[in-house]
Amino acid sequence: MEAIYNQREKMTDFIRDNKQNFQDKLLSEAVNVASKINDILETGNIDLLKNAQKLALYVVEQKEEQQLISFAQQEGVAWAEHSLTLAFKLEWVQAIRRTLWHFLYQYDLINNQFNSREEFYALEKRINDKIDQFLNTFLISYSKYKDELIASQRELVEHLSVPVIPLSQSVAVLPLIGMMDTYRIRTIEEKVLTGISDLKIQTLIIDLSGAANMEMNVIDHFQKVLTGISMMGCKAILTGLRADLVRTMIHSGISFEDKAEAKGTLQQTLKEYLELKQL
Repeated sequence: MEAIYNQREKMTDFIRDNKQNFQDKLLSEAVNVASKINDILETGNIDLLKNAQKLALYVVEQKEEQQLISFAQQEGVAWAEHSLTLAFKLEWVQAIRRTLWHFLYQYDLINNQFNSREEFYALEKRINDKIDQFLNTFLISYSKYKDELIASQRELVEHLSVPVIPLSQSVAVLPLIGMMDTYRIRTIEEKVLTGISDLKIQTLIIDLSGAANMEMNVIDHFQKVLTGISMMGCKAILTGLRADLVRTMIHSGISFEDKAEAKGTLQQTLKEYLELKQL
């Protein structure tokens, strides 16, 4: 059945008073998103239909640019925060664009306000530029939030993966596990040197049995970390050196002999220091 529109003098009133027609048209344009309306509302408390009309009114009313930008930024953060997919948002915004143009056509048809081609192109540029501005700002805001979240999570994981564990008032152990890249070796440097200073560590046992093979630049940086440990008056003991890592060091000409003492396993070294403590 063909929709019946309430005639209004202003385009903004036309959209508001024909809210149901606007929503029906929008849902027909965004088939994939339409089935997820309630899910998105429950997941992120985001009312897609309400926000769609809000965007349409912002565009038609020619609100101040900053208002449109602020709205887009809020939307970007909300979608990123609740891990809603960009595919749905892109489909939704394009559906809003098509729906808005459908309403502009209906408005001019009812009010018999078809203008010259020059005026139409000016309107087309104004409307589409505003929607594109919203979409671009949304995507930037979404991406920025995700990037900051990933960076903060990585920083947290890296700091948690560099545990300086005190064994006594002067001895601590640092078990290194997993991939050792440039970012992580910088984190190790920061945590180790700070830990030595704060905990007054005199002997630091660094266990490498669980660390993945290191690239040359990481080995070189690790050597500098050992130098820093020595400069702070702390003795470094390396345990769990694997054959592949030792081979890499031998063929590269890098040696830790003058910066750290090497022992077999962490268990043997801990046993030795615990026995010394008891004596």
